[in-house]
Amino acid sequence: MTTVEINFDGLVGPTHNYAGLSVGNVASQTNFGETAYPRAAALQGLAKMRVVMDLGLTQGFLPPPMRPAADALRPFGFSGSDDEVLARAATEDLALFRAVCSASSMWRANAATVLAAADTADGRVHLVTANLAGMLHRSFEGPETHDLLRRVFRDQARFAVHAPLPSARHFGDEGAANHMRLASSHGSAGINVFAHGELRGGAFPERQSRRASEAVARLAGLADPLFALQNAKAVQAGAFHNDVVAVANESVLLTHPEAFEDAQGLYAALHGRLPSLHVVETQGVSLADAITSYLFNSQLVTLPDSAMALILPVEARENARVWAEVERIVAANNPISRAVVVDVRESMRNGGGPACLRLRVPVDEAARGGIDPRFLLDEARWERLTRTVEAHWPESIAPQDLTDPALWAQARAAHAALEQAIDA
Repeated sequence: MTTVEINFDGLVGPTHNYAGLSVGNVASQTNFGETAYPRAAALQGLAKMRVVMDLGLTQGFLPPPMRPAADALRPFGFSGSDDEVLARAATEDLALFRAVCSASSMWRANAATVLAAADTADGRVHLVTANLAGMLHRSFEGPETHDLLRRVFRDQARFAVHAPLPSARHFGDEGAANHMRLASSHGSAGINVFAHGELRGGAFPERQSRRASEAVARLAGLADPLFALQNAKAVQAGAFHNDVVAVANESVLLTHPEAFEDAQGLYAALHGRLPSLHVVETQGVSLADAITSYLFNSQLVTLPDSAMALILPVEARENARVWAEVERIVAANNPISRAVVVDVRESMRNGGGPACLRLRVPVDEAARGGIDPRFLLDEARWERLTRTVEAHWPESIAPQDLTDPALWAQARAAHAALEQAIDA
């Protein structure tokens, strides 16, 4: 059976804001305290999903969890009604309160590591929910995401959805953002590459531990995974996830020359196992340009005619050096034949590009039948989601708005409307 890759994008939640919560994420830190535009952010994400659909590809979506998350505060001694819990936390521990207001689940590349059925021991697609232990605001997402993934990928004969690893820094797991799969096709047996950090010091934390990657590989029963150490220079420049400096799709690895500590060793190992591999190293793009433009945080997708397209943020086109490199890559002798530009500025200003917003899931026809169809987009579902966002998402959120009970009520109403739209 033919295997295709479905991109499941995170729908941006109604509390999207700029609280500067992500240490090591240059955009998140730079835009701390600015006014955010949740409605525009969600509509930009939906527009990107529509672009993918118009390219002839299957597109899914994953809804956000409830935020503010009053229940996440109760284990810390806050009690009372939801509003009482939120109000007390906002007064007594503002940083913790901001963490439970975050809409960071929009970046679904961090939802889980996805292991293709062709590679796993039992022939099922495995999704290992990420624990996101490295950042307080993201650490609350694991159990919610696990429940959501079980809801969406409901056929246990085709999918194995694993709970997050124990949430500890020694097992910090950031999901698909630090995992790459290379193969001759989505349905062929592939090479799973896990990029990881080390405790090497520096201003920015290295979030993905090798132990976590090894555990994920064992859970899925992978036969021969590769483990690649991230370049410390790239991490300290702001490449907090590997997908900020490298992206892979089928037989193509598009990468910055400084993405990996031992890049040449990795390339040699890949070439030895996949002779058709194309390693496309960029030329003349600095780490600073790569990180501000999110060139590598683009979606590299296989089109119905088997050519590949690079779905880039508009910031990549606005950087002359980066765009010149994009044009060179598209013109060169490799499968990447098209560049498609999308506007996801609201996400970009918080540190997430097109690739951050999506979780890639390879499925054959039988496995696709095991996905809850409410989370696969067609024209009618896309229109329904768009109308829901337009009607219920706040237009703007300034820093002081987070502590306003009226915003909490609006967010709850938006989530309720979204559930109705999903079930319609």
